Amino acid sequence: MKVVLSTLNAKYIHTSLALRCLKAYSGEHFDMEIAEYTIKDPVMNIVSDIFSRKPDVVGFSCYIWNIEETITVINMLRKIMPEIKIVLGGPEVSYDTEYWMERIPEVDFIVVGEGEETFHHLLTEIEGAGKFHMVFGIAYRKQREERVEILLNPGRPKLDLATLPSPHRFEEDIPHLGSRVVYFETSRGCPFSCQFCLSSIEVGVRYFDMERTKADITYLIDSGAKLIKFVDRTFNIKRDYALEMFKFLIENHRGCVFQFEITADIMRPEVLDYLAEHAPPGVFRFEIGVQSTNDPTNEAVQRRQNWKKLVRTVTKVKESGKIDQHLDLIAGLPLENYDTFRGTFNDVFELGPEELQLGFLKMLRGTGLRRDADKWGYIYMDHAPYEMLGNELMPFADIVRIKRVEDVLEKYWNAHRMDRTLGYLVNHVFPSPFDFFQYFGDFWEERGWQKIGHQLEDLFSRLWAFLSEYKAGAASEEAAKLDLDVVLGLMKYDYFLNHNYKPRKTWWEFTMDKSEWSGWMRRLAERPEEVSREFAALQLNEKELYKHTVIELLPFDLEHYLATGEVVKSSHTLLAVLYALGGGERQAKPTPKPVIMKVSSDAMPVGF
Repeated sequence: MKVVLSTLNAKYIHTSLALRCLKAYSGEHFDMEIAEYTIKDPVMNIVSDIFSRKPDVVGFSCYIWNIEETITVINMLRKIMPEIKIVLGGPEVSYDTEYWMERIPEVDFIVVGEGEETFHHLLTEIEGAGKFHMVFGIAYRKQREERVEILLNPGRPKLDLATLPSPHRFEEDIPHLGSRVVYFETSRGCPFSCQFCLSSIEVGVRYFDMERTKADITYLIDSGAKLIKFVDRTFNIKRDYALEMFKFLIENHRGCVFQFEITADIMRPEVLDYLAEHAPPGVFRFEIGVQSTNDPTNEAVQRRQNWKKLVRTVTKVKESGKIDQHLDLIAGLPLENYDTFRGTFNDVFELGPEELQLGFLKMLRGTGLRRDADKWGYIYMDHAPYEMLGNELMPFADIVRIKRVEDVLEKYWNAHRMDRTLGYLVNHVFPSPFDFFQYFGDFWEERGWQKIGHQLEDLFSRLWAFLSEYKAGAASEEAAKLDLDVVLGLMKYDYFLNHNYKPRKTWWEFTMDKSEWSGWMRRLAERPEEVSREFAALQLNEKELYKHTVIELLPFDLEHYLATGEVVKSSHTLLAVLYALGGGERQAKPTPKPVIMKVSSDAMPVGF
């Protein structure tokens, strides 16, 4: 019996851990192969590929991001392969299972919950006697005299994780490990009860054997893995376990990057101290779900969160400079209106995470919040991803406005294209970070830019258009805080640093005339020690500077601003950025080298 395990990943770089768990458990007993696609792949291509594999059984792993596309594939597959057995599994179909059996009549079986043992038993009955009533943890169809009845068997007890084989030892995965994300679990379950999350449904946390976990990670690193993302709901729930794993990864990483979901307010000080001292820069990434800082909201969704301790953890991690942090927010939770969410956003933004993910509440099947939707006056999408469209405190109009914040937040802050510029705007100009992103998002929407694409130059020119209009139209007190000369200088600096090679064009008009430009180049070549000892050591002549350098004269002290955040205009800055230098500076991927020289406000280049 030929079995194909399939799913539609959100992106090509993603891989399905679920499919590999099923194959590891049953692959020695059945002719089984994995076929992964993406939600962007044409349906005809997916169906054609599955058809060419000639399966007797095909199983799909289903999530909110792929269920609708998967249904389309199933509909077509049933028409061309009427005898095939179609099985669904995964979190999206493990709840309201009867609904899915009724909605998708082409489906023969649904595996509910943990699938390894259940799916194996189901395949045994498909190949054998067909006693499906004996398979705990499935839904199936039974032909009665005049109708087909949908039957739901009792659930299966939790698996003993020690009995499960490793899903990370398939030779066919090795060539792709370096270019794709490897998903890894050291535990199953979650100790918390957040009512918007599926993880709250399972009580207790079970762990895989520590030595097996270490052996699998070592195997993956030896085989070329570059990014391992742990899917544990709370990686640091057990201090000793987390500390031992952190130590192991630090000692054995060999350049591999590891991403974890952690609960920040329970991170122990000794673990933070260890990471601050020993973690190699860039090897760990933390994803922290804050969701809301509004206490009534957290109480309403049964979410325990100590904001003071969370701030302590995030701050200490940030100060170490070793670990990037990704903080998550959810707009639309109960008892959260537009103003309190603004407060949540500003609270979290102040922590300075490398990435701030602004998401919107999804009313997931099986969660307590979906069950109590009427209590809070929720309206939401009928089909996945079940995103909320409004409730009694946050109407649809507010949701639309916050989505504009999300749009520009992703394009600008999370993309790190203008870190210096945005830092100035949110700290010195606008009433709060949220207000900046809201005003800019509204402006972006008004111009219709959400309907068209953008290149790097567009992002800079559009921000400049917004700031210019804001300066002209803002109240006198607000307008006085916005110094367009400073903003323009910081935007030029950010723009230059976004290029690995000397940019061929700029989005602003270059105002320095040729003789002045030549004079500055001559001064850099003849008196490099005025810049720095490091710059002088490069020993660049004028010809090399012309080839590799861009320069701009900025009307403030850039070096002082970058060091202190204070704008000083009593001295100016000659900004030079060097690109793709030869010799010892040559790299596989060259990076821009900024050179900053402080000059007096009336300074002129030598020979000018």
